[in-house]
Amino acid sequence: MKTFRSALFVALLSSVSAFSPSLHTPSAAHVGRRNVALNVAIDTSDIKNGLTVEIDGEPHKVLSFSIMKQARGAAKTTIKFKNLMRGSTIENTYRSGEKFETAMVEKKAAQYTYSDEGGNFYFMDSESFEEVMVEAKLMEDVAKWVAEGMECSLVVFKEKVIEVQVPGTFVYEIVETEPSLKGNTANGHTKPATLNSGAVITIPGFIEQGTKIKVDTGKGEYLERA
Repeated sequence: MKTFRSALFVALLSSVSAFSPSLHTPSAAHVGRRNVALNVAIDTSDIKNGLTVEIDGEPHKVLSFSIMKQARGAAKTTIKFKNLMRGSTIENTYRSGEKFETAMVEKKAAQYTYSDEGGNFYFMDSESFEEVMVEAKLMEDVAKWVAEGMECSLVVFKEKVIEVQVPGTFVYEIVETEPSLKGNTANGHTKPATLNSGAVITIPGFIEQGTKIKVDTGKGEYLERA
């Protein structure tokens, strides 16, 4: 009798399990394939240069900020933003602790291929190998640093490219500069030089045309010979 009850209990458990909903855990294959920044609630204490927040449904990048302490009351933070969809800048002042929401953006690796007569730039998506066109107005700040074959990051918001980011440092070739004068070694003499991307920077006087150099693209400064 006891054996019959045990068998019946096992059978009932099996029947319940067959109709119970199963839990599904996403695998690594479905998560984290792309570099995506999700919406996160932050306040003025989290603000930093380069951060992208969403204001009135549009992405705004922090260009600069300053904190003004007051004798009475909470400190105030003045923030300068660039609207990445319109290209315009705004400056607002916020009370300490005011809330923001980071923009949900995606970064895609892409290789620069060419530009057209209208100033539009074309990239090849490193994952899908599809061609992506970026309008000239979005390239105003970085166009002079983009060199042939350069690996860049395309920042995408709601399936639209809103910004192109170039590497922080990159090796360029000097395509034009004045000849070095005798005696100008490392004595502090400098001169302008045009890079193969079109940017013009200041280099030490002893460096010759045709030399490859490493450049800080954020500061626009010569670092060293490559």
